[in-house]
Amino acid sequence: MTEHFAQLMKQDFADLDSAVGSWKKLADALSQTQTGSGRRVTGPLHKAGWTGVSATYGLEAMEATESKLGTGRTNAQLIATTLDTLNTKMQAAQRKLRAAVADAEAAGHTVRDDGWVESKQAVDPKYHNDPDYADAQRDANSGLGGFRARIDAAVAEAEAASNEGAEVLRQIDPFDLDKRYGGAHAQEDAARVAAFAGIDKKDIPDGTDPQRSADWWKGLDEEDKRMYLAAYPEQVGGLDGLPATTRDQANRTVLDMRLNDYAQREGDLGYHDRSSYQGLQKLKDRMDKSDTAPEHKQLHLLGFSTEGDGRAIVSVGNPDKAAHTAVSVPGTDNQLDNFTDSIDRAEKLQDSAGERTPGQGKDVAVIAWLDYDAPELDLGVVTPGRAEDDAETLRDFTHGLRASHEGERTHMTVVGHSYGSTMVGTADSGGQGLDTDDMIVVGSPGLNVDRADQLQVSPSRLWVGAAPDDGVVNWTADKTLGENPADPAFGGQQMYVDTSGHSGYWNDDSQSLANQGRIIAGKQPEGAPAS
Repeated sequence: MTEHFAQLMKQDFADLDSAVGSWKKLADALSQTQTGSGRRVTGPLHKAGWTGVSATYGLEAMEATESKLGTGRTNAQLIATTLDTLNTKMQAAQRKLRAAVADAEAAGHTVRDDGWVESKQAVDPKYHNDPDYADAQRDANSGLGGFRARIDAAVAEAEAASNEGAEVLRQIDPFDLDKRYGGAHAQEDAARVAAFAGIDKKDIPDGTDPQRSADWWKGLDEEDKRMYLAAYPEQVGGLDGLPATTRDQANRTVLDMRLNDYAQREGDLGYHDRSSYQGLQKLKDRMDKSDTAPEHKQLHLLGFSTEGDGRAIVSVGNPDKAAHTAVSVPGTDNQLDNFTDSIDRAEKLQDSAGERTPGQGKDVAVIAWLDYDAPELDLGVVTPGRAEDDAETLRDFTHGLRASHEGERTHMTVVGHSYGSTMVGTADSGGQGLDTDDMIVVGSPGLNVDRADQLQVSPSRLWVGAAPDDGVVNWTADKTLGENPADPAFGGQQMYVDTSGHSGYWNDDSQSLANQGRIIAGKQPEGAPAS
């Protein structure tokens, strides 16, 4: 204790403060380099459609380098956080120690250089034969044990912090910096650093209340937010109510780790994992291509899963800043491996709405939402089970968009195609609904209700489009998923379409697409009602 007492009493933490700042600067530099590489190198190459053997190996090498930069950024951040936490704990222990010494000396005791507190002489020793001497001496030194215990505890606290910090630093694997696959190890390191810094996974909201999740995130300081992102990206990325940019950062981290894991095991992957690997590769390629796009055209990964046929949520533009937000829900036979088709559709809707807003698309965000198990072309398409299973999931998502939005309330539209319309109808008719301003359903087999007024969106804001030769509408509506919403008696508004078939509603230069854009932009559709 002698050496550590003296060291802690005199310790100057300026060097530790400087080290923390240096590691933070390094983490920022690595982050900027990684982002810059994506926007200026790999992103443009993806967008240009570079193909061939050289492209395959070249892009793989560059993306591996970007992955290493991300791992390096995480590790530098972890070291900074560990040193910063150690600094905080050591300074707290020093304050406690100095306070204990000051209090002991103020009480008349002497604190030696080794930290031992000597008792004071309350009565001249020559009076030790006095019957009252022992009592007076005992009363004078009644707090002596407390001062000694406080000093011991402060030194022990500093020693424990130092030892724990050293162990955490030792476990941060420096070899991760040389590996493409170090991200998973870095996340494990982050969980240890988070625990050292007092970041508890149990404090992450359970996701059942988007507003609570939003308030929790807003209440964190920036350092805690960085630690949660580093240690628990999967949990953070899945929380409705958090900012889109935060969820995007977290989910891209998880996506990279998942792809790296598949790459390591590529030769041993089973059918499901191989299909998931291919689907995630397509998703990442599409995300990478958007890195060089204007801000309002950049993609935000708001969620994904390889469960079942796979799920994904991608926003074209930032919904937290958009004056007009649309959520597009696809229908039958949509899954992870063809999800880029849903992104294409979202981009078309954004372009169409953008032509009708002052910002020319800069004030519009459209989200491709496939966070449910869309049915295949089997009996699943004629039962509401798939929609009912994830109705609350969709409700939480739209309420989360409300909670994370910045500024004035966004004008929200939910679009459902085919069985996706069953999904949105089921979600809006139950619980607290979707809190949407407008709803568009096209090619609908039914909304799982019999009348428009059974939905929570106003019947005057429910827009129904149905091509005359749409087989899904003609053969499945009025059967098992509720009355036909295209029937005027249902009570919705008929939206004019000029396209044919079940999937033509997004044809370029069509009135069908234009009318969806008008509604998303908060305007009335045009054209004669469908007969």
